[in-house]
Amino acid sequence: MLARPNRLTDGADYRQVVRRGQRCGGPRLIVSLLPRSEERAPRFGFIISKQVGTAVVRNTVRRRLKAICADLLSTIPEGTDVVIRALPASATADFADLRADVGRCIRRLSPVTR
Repeated sequence: MLARPNRLTDGADYRQVVRRGQRCGGPRLIVSLLPRSEERAPRFGFIISKQVGTAVVRNTVRRRLKAICADLLSTIPEGTDVVIRALPASATADFADLRADVGRCIRRLSPVTR
């Protein structure tokens, strides 16, 4: 799981990443990434609306995304903020599909892996 320093908690940070960051999308999710010049661990935030499903489904999707991001933590440059918006199709996606979507978007957007 993601430790506290690796999570976005402020609404202003979410808005800034979504508005100013680069985006990569797919049928199941949209990833916004904003590199910053700060010396800190990368942070992740998740947006999962009620359109995704019931509370049980939304929490399952959130837990899967957190586990995927915890695995990708070492590949993200320091100071980077990432927001993942789950789309309704993510409710029926399995773990491997979500992992592939997140990995593809992170590779495409991350300045280090280009």
